[in-house]
Order: sequence, then structure tokens, then C-alpha cells
Amino acid sequence: MRFAPSFLEELKARVPVSEVVRRRVKLMKAGREWRGLSPFTSEKSPSFFVNDQKMAWFDFSSGRNGNIFDFLMATEGLSFPEAVERLAADAGLPLPKITPEAEQQEKRRAGLHEVLELAACFFESELRREPGAKARAYLAGRGLSLETQKRFRIGYGPADKFALRDALAAKGASSEVLVEAGLLIGGEDIAVPYDRFRDRVMFPICDRSGRVVAFGGRALEKDVPAKYLNSPETPLFHKGGLLYNHHNARQAAHDKGTVIAVEGYVDVISMAVAGFPHTVAPLGTALTEEQCGLLWKMAEEPILCFDGDRAGRKAAYRAVDIALPLIGSGRSLRFALLPEGEDPDDLARSGGTAAIEEVLGQALPLVDLVWLRETEGEVLATPERRAGLERRLVELCGAIRDETLRRYYAAEFRSRLAALFGQGPGPSSGQGRLRPGAGGPFDQRRETFGFGRRGGAPFAAPSYLAAAPRIGLGLAHSALLRPRASGTSGREAIIILILLNHPSLLESYGEALAELELASADALALREKLLDVWGHGALPDHVQLHADIESCGLGAARGRLEALRAHANLWIISPEAADLDAEEALKQALALHRKTRALNRELKLAETALAQDGSETNLARLRDIREQLSALAGTEAAVEGFGAASGRPSGTL
Repeated sequence: MRFAPSFLEELKARVPVSEVVRRRVKLMKAGREWRGLSPFTSEKSPSFFVNDQKMAWFDFSSGRNGNIFDFLMATEGLSFPEAVERLAADAGLPLPKITPEAEQQEKRRAGLHEVLELAACFFESELRREPGAKARAYLAGRGLSLETQKRFRIGYGPADKFALRDALAAKGASSEVLVEAGLLIGGEDIAVPYDRFRDRVMFPICDRSGRVVAFGGRALEKDVPAKYLNSPETPLFHKGGLLYNHHNARQAAHDKGTVIAVEGYVDVISMAVAGFPHTVAPLGTALTEEQCGLLWKMAEEPILCFDGDRAGRKAAYRAVDIALPLIGSGRSLRFALLPEGEDPDDLARSGGTAAIEEVLGQALPLVDLVWLRETEGEVLATPERRAGLERRLVELCGAIRDETLRRYYAAEFRSRLAALFGQGPGPSSGQGRLRPGAGGPFDQRRETFGFGRRGGAPFAAPSYLAAAPRIGLGLAHSALLRPRASGTSGREAIIILILLNHPSLLESYGEALAELELASADALALREKLLDVWGHGALPDHVQLHADIESCGLGAARGRLEALRAHANLWIISPEAADLDAEEALKQALALHRKTRALNRELKLAETALAQDGSETNLARLRDIREQLSALAGTEAAVEGFGAASGRPSGTL
């Protein structure tokens, strides 16, 4: 019986070699492989190895090796068709029916592979020709050398609507096949199919075996509707089930013991050039369950390294929701948070290998990112808000299917809540803070964990399953760990007031305002009004804007911000200041505000670390962050040249 190569590849991908082998061989973890005694020879020292990433086994005592089919044939005397049938049943994969239609479909798939390979060669050659000069300039500007371009088979799709079609037609490829492969755009309302990828830098997308199955194209003109364009879904290409650079990264991930996921093609390439060949990327989509499965086949804790902007943070948070139901022993994620406004390509080019290693070395475990997401920017000054945080964490724990891991996460969040709300040993503070054992959703009946026994005594449970760590009553109730009160910072007031008094700046800073994290209800309400004004296009002067604010009931909110102006004591805020000076002050205030928010995120992590381990190192780290925040609190815009446009002495505020 003959089986299609695509079916056999799918079967090997679904059934780990270790699962098949351990039915006959007792396997022990040995680094990134499994080790056991040979089933073919009598030996006392293990020389039989299984590598799930390579989908293979190796027996050094007998000199034999192979895949899952070979193992069943060698150990159970099965024929190849019998081995395939057995494994297909294990994987829940129906056997393909051997029919003329199935054979025809397999021939069609082979034909699609062939034309996609021809297309990749065509794009590569076009990059070297005269029409590809603009694409070569773009790649050079991104720091991608000729060697790198060849290594990743980067090409160029000419602007001519029929360039690819005509080139492949000369090699015998029909328009129908090219449409099915996603290379041409066709349909009932299109008389003559035409090239899908035009005037774009082309990145071939390969399956895990290295065969080209699709393309991604980066536009070279700014006014193109889609900056990046991927192939459509085809019989060979399902974008949610593939990773860019998977075929190259598999071996590197095995050698390194981890795999890195970034967002874009150029990010992957820049990371590989910088010494991180174990880097892959989703294909223009949020990370899917299938892609998580592919990552976990390469490493137990893949590192997600998304862009250091709002969109990158959202992508990381979406990955949390996808991963939580799937995690378990040997399946989790870590998250490397890039500096604000940077992507992996920026980091690789500006800081090189050392900068990337530093960021990856600080990657957060999944549990830390969940905690960061749920607490970031939250003002937990009331019992209702604290209860809301606790409820959200309970719901997130409920999404974890692995029962044991779900208990560990619940215990970890219970411990962190206790530290966050100032809960410590000894008498209650009387301030309505949560207490352990108070009947909350995390305080379930103590369950027995299967840790085993040693010498008749149970193993000690991990420290975070015990009561809140003892860090001392003085420190537990000090200002270092006290929840911060809500309110409007002077810097928030500065930003909003500058834009209220200089609304023309919205044209350049409207997007920055939209992305700004604000804590004050007044600042938030006025921000929404400013964004509404910005969105309508024609910007009023400050007199008209103030009148509009009064008429819509926001005058009191503006008044409260104006009251903080005396504290800020910046003449640049006033309408009389020149727009150029106001803009410089706004730039500085935005930069300081972002820095403050970043430090506050670090502060939360430092508080949690100190609550879990009251060491001098953790205390020093907390004090250092507090000192940086105090320094920023007293820092105002002092930019060289201030006042020149307003007739004031340079550098005065």
C-alpha cells in the first residue's frame, strides 16, 4: 500500500518518537533528548537515544537508527503499511483512501510544490536584475547583506502585472495551477489572472521540511493598502499552522535548548544573523494553538520576543490567553519585553548580540506576565477593585486544564495577592486587607500533592505554597510596600494642559496621546475630548477649544488640572508660550511619563520578589527603583534652547 508523503509527514509531526519508543524502552530525560537501554542488544550502559525534534532514534550499540515507522518495524516485525496503520490509529488520523481521486490530489500537491519552487527561483533572480535595484536598496538599508539574502532566499516581485505568470507559463505552468498556489489573482469576474505579488520584497515561507509553500511580500511604496501581504490559504498553506523559518530553526533550537518567536520576517533574519538561528515567527497572525504546539516540539519553554510597543504588548497578552489552557509539565512560555519603541531588528542592529542576550536573559515566566497584565496600571485602593483582581485571577486559573498546574498557579496568585495587599504575619492591620484562610476563592481545602516521601517524611512543599513569607512587620507595613493612592500626577496634568493650550500639536502628537497610560479620571476625560477633536481633522485654537470644553461639562476637570499647574510651575504650559517651546516641553514630559510607567512596572515585580524573598539584594533593588522614581518625580523639562522662540532666556522655565 502506498501512502502520500504529505500524510506520512503529518503523522510523524503528530506522534513524538519518544511516545512510540517508551512502550518498549524505559526512557530517562538526558538534556534535550531521551536515553535508555538498547532494545536490540544486551547492554548495561544506555546508548539508545531519542530526539523528538529530529523525529528520530539512534542506537549506538547496534548502529541502527530511524523514525517511528522504522522502530515499529524493527521491534514488532510489522510491515510498513501495518506500522503506518498502527500509528495513524494512535494519532486519531484517518487513513487516506487509495482512490484515483486521492492519487490525483497528491499529484496536484506535487505540482503546487513545483510551481512554488519555480516562483522562488524567479523572485531570487529578479532581485539581482535592474528592476530589483529599489528592493536591493531597501534590503541594504535594513542591514541585510547579499550573503544573508541568499541564505533566506529573499527575492523581488516585479511591478509588471504579468511578469511571474509569463515566466512560469514558459516553463509549462498553467494559470489555473498558479491561482491555486496563491501566486496569481483570478476568479469569475477576472478575465485574465494577474500576479498577486507586485513591486514587493519577497520572503519564501517553507514547511518544516524546507519546501516552499507560500510567500510573504513587503511593499516598497508607501501608498499600498497592505504593507505586508501573505499568500492566501491554499492546499499547501495554512498560515495558523506554520512558523516562518521553522525548517532552519529546528536543529538550532535543539542545539540551544530553546526557541525564540518574534513578530516579523526581518526580525527573524536579523536575529539569525546576530547569532540566534533558533528564531521563528508567526505568519502575520496572533499566535495560534497549532503554532504553540510547534514551538513546544522544539523547546519546553519557548521565548516570545515581541515588539516593545503597544501592539507588541497586546500580542504578548493574546498569547497568554492562547497558551493558558495548553500549558502543563514541560509546556510553558517565557516573555522577553523589549525596550519601548524597539523591535528585535532594531535591537540587533543597535546593540548586537550582547543587547539581545541581555533582553532574553530577563525573560519573564508565563506566571509573571499574567500577573503583570492583570495588575499593570490598576489602582487597588478599594475592596471592590481588589475583589475584581482576585476574581480575574481565579478565572484565569480555571482556564488551565492541567489540574496539578492549576493548583500551583492558584497557590502562587494567592501568595502574590497577600504580598500586594500588605498582608503579613501577626495581627491584622484593621484596614480591610485580605487575610489568608478568609474563605476567598483561592483558600480551598488543602489537597495532598504527590511529592512522595523520603525517610518517612513528606517532601517540603515549595515556599510559595506556604504562608506569606516573613519579611518583618516593619517592612511589610512601610511605604515601600504600601499600595499607592490614586490621583493625577503633575506630569499627566502638564501633558494634557499643553495640548489644551496648544491644540495644533495634536496633529503631530495625537497618536502618542491615544497610546498614553493615564491614571486620573480628569486626565482620561479630557484626553477623550482631545482625541475627538483630533479625529475631526480641523483643529481649533485654544480659546475655541476651552469654550467647547466648558460647554460639554469638562470645565471642572480642566480646573482641577490647572490647580496642579502651580505645583508644576512651568510657564511653557500657558497659551502665551510659543508652540515650539511647548512642543519641546511636551516631548520631554511624554518621555518622562513613559519612563515612570516602566519603572512602576519594575517596582511591582520588585515588590513581589521582596515579599517572596526578603533578602538584602531584593530590598536594595526595590530601594533603587524607588529612588529612580523619586528622581523622576522632581524632573521637569529642561531642554537646551527653551525660551528662544518665546523671547525668554535660553534654558529658563
